[in-house]
Amino acid sequence: MSHKHLSLLRAIYQDPPSANIHWREVESLLNHLGATLEPAHGARFRAVLNRVEVFLHHPHNSSTCAKQDIKHLREFLAQAGVTLASYEADHG
Repeated sequence: MSHKHLSLLRAIYQDPPSANIHWREVESLLNHLGATLEPAHGARFRAVLNRVEVFLHHPHNSSTCAKQDIKHLREFLAQAGVTLASYEADHG
């Protein structure tokens, strides 16, 4: 995992969540992790990673994700087995 993706993962898992996470960074991270992303209804995207499915909301008026969306993303990553500890152990 690149330093950029690891930094993003740290931002997603920090509490409270960062308010400065951009959708394109989330999309890049999910693609890197091997998730499939496909448009769903409206501004929603269906993501599947390690057989776990979630619907994520693409921000409308800005490129940054809402804190609630980041919490939702964090829960999805945790359910799919993507934890900060597992990547920090591998990448120091």
